Amino acid sequence: MNPRSLFLILLLAVPVPAQTQVGMITRDYTDDNRRNWQATAPRPLRTAVWYPATHATGKAETIFGGPPDREVFAPVTVLGGADIPNTKQKYPLVLLSHGTGGSAVQMMWLGQYLASRGYIAAAVNHHGNTAAERQPAAQGFMLFWERARDLSAVLDRLLVDPLFGPRIDREHIGAAGFSLGGYTVISIAGGRFSPAQFEAFCRSRQRDFTCDPQPEFPDAPKLFADLRKTDAVVQESLRHAGDSFRDPRIKRVFAIAPALGSGFTKAGLSRIRIPISIVVGQADKVTPVTTNAQRYAQLIKGARLTILPGETGHYTFLAECNAHGKSILDICRDSSSVDRAEVHQRVAHEAWSFFEASPPRRKT
Repeated sequence: MNPRSLFLILLLAVPVPAQTQVGMITRDYTDDNRRNWQATAPRPLRTAVWYPATHATGKAETIFGGPPDREVFAPVTVLGGADIPNTKQKYPLVLLSHGTGGSAVQMMWLGQYLASRGYIAAAVNHHGNTAAERQPAAQGFMLFWERARDLSAVLDRLLVDPLFGPRIDREHIGAAGFSLGGYTVISIAGGRFSPAQFEAFCRSRQRDFTCDPQPEFPDAPKLFADLRKTDAVVQESLRHAGDSFRDPRIKRVFAIAPALGSGFTKAGLSRIRIPISIVVGQADKVTPVTTNAQRYAQLIKGARLTILPGETGHYTFLAECNAHGKSILDICRDSSSVDRAEVHQRVAHEAWSFFEASPPRRKT
């Protein structure tokens, strides 16, 4: 029996709650404790939130709904601004972190799946490192430890949000991320990144794609080299590169094709005490399995690793593409043996099953 058939059988065998309508709202949160990269205003935290919605409210909205000859991603329909069902029910929350140069809506395939099964899912656009902003910033690409702080700040805002705050189950909060977002959620789980460790790795023969300037903003390292000499915001961030960004409110973490695995020492991952689940494609060339997902799994006590066999690659975890996208963008093209929608279904189901497990007893 091939892996695809086996997965479908297992998926049908596991009971899931009835799917509900999914609402979507975008919040323009800010972090008043940090400045934007231009030092002109608080750090922006534009956040997309998906949640169980009342069927009769909200307006059907199409995301990625541009002209077919210009849009590259397949359209997805949600209920914009819909109400949450008028009950006293509390919903589990999952924070979502996108990959390098990505955006909150690139995590919609996972957020929508979770919301349709009774979760609130919130994805932030990481300032300076997101396609949702007009211009990328070298600081956003190089000072990636600031991303974990984004998730904690968004959580602060959600818990006092008049719509979502009263509905969040505070004992059932998790985080999930893709690529650099996978690093981000491992960081918020308590992993401590070591710039010295990563630099040594990148000088070694084992160095991988994560050491190179990233194609989303190849000039970032060069521009950053000048900023670190003169920019006070950059200099302050650099002083905290090796800090712990553990947020004890996060009870479980799901990392998809996580990056920067070789930037952590054994000691830097040894303090993680919450459940960690990692998923990666065997054919991933951007965050190769051995130096990233597998390394995390080996060094984090109790971590669970799933390696999807065959030709599943890194960009398979991006949003589904339309025909135009597949004709012009490499990130839209999967091997002929890979069904991106099916991979999304499998991984989203695995994430839901992982977060459904009872939250661990709080440590004293």
